[in-house]
Amino acid sequence: MIAIDPPQRDPYETLHLLSELKELVVSAGGEVLETMTQHREKADPRTYLGQGKVEELKGMVKERGATLVVCDDELSASQLRNLEEKLQVRVIDRSQVILDIFARRAQSKEGKIQVELAQLQYLLPRLVGSQRQLSRLGGGIGTRGPGETKLEVDRRLMRARIHRLKGDLEKVKKNRCLIRVNRRKKDLFMISLLGYTNAGKSSLFQALTGSETVISSRLFSTLDPKVRLLKGTSDILLSDTVGLIRKIPHHLFTAFRATLEESQDADLIWLVVDGSDLKALEHIAVAREVIATLGLHDRPLWTLVNKLDLSPDAPWLTILLRANTPSLAVSATRGDHLEELAALALVERDRQRKERSEKTLEVSERDA
Repeated sequence: MIAIDPPQRDPYETLHLLSELKELVVSAGGEVLETMTQHREKADPRTYLGQGKVEELKGMVKERGATLVVCDDELSASQLRNLEEKLQVRVIDRSQVILDIFARRAQSKEGKIQVELAQLQYLLPRLVGSQRQLSRLGGGIGTRGPGETKLEVDRRLMRARIHRLKGDLEKVKKNRCLIRVNRRKKDLFMISLLGYTNAGKSSLFQALTGSETVISSRLFSTLDPKVRLLKGTSDILLSDTVGLIRKIPHHLFTAFRATLEESQDADLIWLVVDGSDLKALEHIAVAREVIATLGLHDRPLWTLVNKLDLSPDAPWLTILLRANTPSLAVSATRGDHLEELAALALVERDRQRKERSEKTLEVSERDA
């Protein structure tokens, strides 16, 4: 793995990003042999790393027998091409690793549409000058998807495919919108689970709904959204969506906006954070930024500090809880405070219904 470590950035931040990239690579089925960083103001426009570092990397690749180099930043077509020519191995970036994981995890028709759209939007600007970028898609991390069977596709056909996929996605969005309207007619109360990937959202979802779902320590184990009734209720729905992550590619966020928009109809947002992670405050900031981008900043939001069973440090938990009120520490695996959480959901449901009823009454009296 390679990364630029700019002088203005906290060195620990670079280490954390590389640790996250390593988790992504492992989730995609790879093994990390070595990591290289270079302290410089910005990436070299030709080879990302400086010439000396590229030569050093070439020796490292040969010595360790590496077959793939993964870059933490998104690379241009020329940077990819130049690095591959010098290193004589495949080079991919963070975006391609994430896309590969998504290609593995997508199960529904909707998820597959979103993955293919994001892949094509990533590949299109990297087709300049030759078909080499497509022909390099053969096997391994960053190669799954449309490239496997469309090695000779040109930019015109690719744009046409993107146009069709966007149309399909619009149909998905309209269908989701109709479902949300139907829920609203039935006066169902919707709670949306959002949070950084691997915060334990799926475990919490299963514990609160009793629904079987994929639970894994690997990143992005949940891709397709799920909606189920909260246990013990007949009108409170809980939704679980794809996890969030830093440095998520814009085209990927755009493609998966339809999935994230499942939260658009949320009456309440539960922001789940891994309380055992010392980067929890930064993860919360990333999640809040996405919530604002989706236009959900006006919704009631509670922070759920999960993995209480793995968080013995009481002062750290206190910091997290006090910095993000209203908040509650829970454990999805051990069941700590889940009954209290469900009870609070009932109180919030009743509060919002009462508020809506009072507003309706005020309007009726004004119009009378």
